Amino acid sequence: MTLVFEHATLLDGTGRDPQPDTRVLVEEGRIRRIAREDAGRIPSGAQVIDCQGRTLMPGLIDAHVHLAIVELDDMATASLPPAVLAARITREIEATLDAGFTTVRDAGGLDAGFREAVRLGLIRGPRIFISGPFISQTGGHGDHRPRGWRGPMPAIPGLSSESILADSPQEVRRAAREALRRGADQIKVMASGGAASPTDELTHTQFSVEELAAAVEVARAVDTYVLAHAYGPRAIQNSLKAGVRSIEHANLLDEETADQMLAADDTYLVPTIITYELLARQELSSGWTEVNQRKIRQGLDGAYTALELAFEKGLRIGSGSDVLAEMQPLKGREIACQARVMGAMAAIVAATRTNAELMKIASEVGTVEEGKQADLIVVDGDPLGQPEILGDAQKVRLVCLGGRVVKELDGGRELSRAGSQR
Repeated sequence: MTLVFEHATLLDGTGRDPQPDTRVLVEEGRIRRIAREDAGRIPSGAQVIDCQGRTLMPGLIDAHVHLAIVELDDMATASLPPAVLAARITREIEATLDAGFTTVRDAGGLDAGFREAVRLGLIRGPRIFISGPFISQTGGHGDHRPRGWRGPMPAIPGLSSESILADSPQEVRRAAREALRRGADQIKVMASGGAASPTDELTHTQFSVEELAAAVEVARAVDTYVLAHAYGPRAIQNSLKAGVRSIEHANLLDEETADQMLAADDTYLVPTIITYELLARQELSSGWTEVNQRKIRQGLDGAYTALELAFEKGLRIGSGSDVLAEMQPLKGREIACQARVMGAMAAIVAATRTNAELMKIASEVGTVEEGKQADLIVVDGDPLGQPEILGDAQKVRLVCLGGRVVKELDGGRELSRAGSQR
């Protein structure tokens, strides 16, 4: 299939200014030529996408999703019939693609079988990188048992989020190997307390440097890396000492720790601001308590200050949403949150090129450049002037994944037509 996008305002994800009146030729799933409108003929038989001046840009990348967390209450999740839970997860995967995300990194919880279902065409979905089960210490952020609870939490294997509890370097090593055996693309560890966990605080440090290093050693042995949930300076510093590549959240980042991140080789920060904005408005329920709300407010209070510090220091900043449950459709709002501090262009680059670099796929996706895979979206409006439009799936008029049009509003009547020589 040959595709031609014409009359496009190209925002290529590199940080360069938009290029109006641009034509992009796609052949065999790759971007073959980017040129001005008057540069040569359109190949005979090509499908022509008339962008009508709309923004053509790289498919968005979310480096921190939890596609399997469809309820805030673990007990509510466990009570769902497995078929219903599988259907709800499938719906979230498909909606994520329709929102313009052509690649996502699931930061824990999603079974590798869903990645395979997408690959086989059984589910419409983005390219998914799986972290598999969370690795947590006993009583850590991945241990969802309330105080006084005896025995394991109920779970539906392969459908509900699962943690592996580990309490020594040897146990962490075994847990990381088990996650890889199940199909993980990278390893997720909990290096600090969290807002949703019942028995810790955001400032708590979890796992020793030796335990974190065990996970890094296992990951590096198979040419992958570790991402660490870490809020406070001590947890981040421990992660850096252990060789963790991707620091998630970091809402309590301080200047000393930011300097250490800057000095570290090949380290990235993935802020997740939108989830705090949304959860701060969440009504109390059996799955969301006053303690959870207090910790969310603490995280929100530090989120923008930490991002401002990281941006001023010149850290490598990616983009993650971390949205949960009924908030899943709002992943794209993270870009507008980051734009408040970084500006819209830098926030868009974080959600495209930088995320691709973080996930080690920048040679293939993340920018609109000749030779790369054609992961493209057509957007109504100007994302630089109004970055919030990237949080509205209805503004994403077309999604192209690897050269295949997988979403086109109005059945394509508005955008597509048959190609012709001219």
